Amino acid sequence: MPTGLTWVHQGLRWAAVPVWRLAYGLYERQLEKQVRALPMPGHVGIILDGNRRHAREAGVQSPDAIYRLGAAKLDDILTWSVDLGVRRVTLWVFSPDNLRRPEAEVGGIFGAVETKMRALAADPHIRHKGVHITAMGRRDLLPPALVEALDAAETATRGNDQITVTLAIGYGGREEIADAVRALLEDYATQGLSTAQAAVLVSPETIRRHLYLADVPDPDLIIRTSGEVRLSGFMLWQSVHSELYFCDVNWPVMRRIDYLRAIRAYQRRERRFGV
Repeated sequence: MPTGLTWVHQGLRWAAVPVWRLAYGLYERQLEKQVRALPMPGHVGIILDGNRRHAREAGVQSPDAIYRLGAAKLDDILTWSVDLGVRRVTLWVFSPDNLRRPEAEVGGIFGAVETKMRALAADPHIRHKGVHITAMGRRDLLPPALVEALDAAETATRGNDQITVTLAIGYGGREEIADAVRALLEDYATQGLSTAQAAVLVSPETIRRHLYLADVPDPDLIIRTSGEVRLSGFMLWQSVHSELYFCDVNWPVMRRIDYLRAIRAYQRRERRFGV
């Protein structure tokens, strides 16, 4: 990284700016120009990983403080996505497997999400940006106060139509598929079909119609932060044709430049959908 200072004119005065910051800004503007010249992904999924790694590096020990940092990054993702014209973002916040973590840590996650949802529900800028907030997952795994906060955010933003942000919370890909099959079989039972008759009707399409968000387009791009190279069950059914991007940066310190790089990588790939 370049060192030293350079002088730039800011309004009515000159200011000393680190050379690396100036170079960074020039690179980000060039990168954004490249990205805006090509079609955007319509639906971006993000696996929010690296909260604890960042906390260790930053010397943060309180579970509440750790996950408040991660929740705050949501504001940046909303701003970047709206600015770029991304119409849907799905964020994986918490899985059933995460329930095996220490109680204080699980409470820190739930508390940070609840606080953030209540803040977004009351934020006038959310309406100005046209942000609609939804959630998917097993709500029976969540504390009542968090479920109430999620419902309040969804209700408060229901009329917004610029971008839909879905929190996958209490969500697991295997659980979603199991729930979809269960709901499908219950439908067939209600219709009075025998097991043999129902088996004939089971297909990828009939299962898809019973997923948590059945009418939502599959993600075009899935990003995972923190350097881990796996999906860990995120949108197992829907990710079959998604482009995957893994970056080393931890979620709480993800930069706009990282988001732009992920989108540029998506734009450079030839999507053939198995053809």
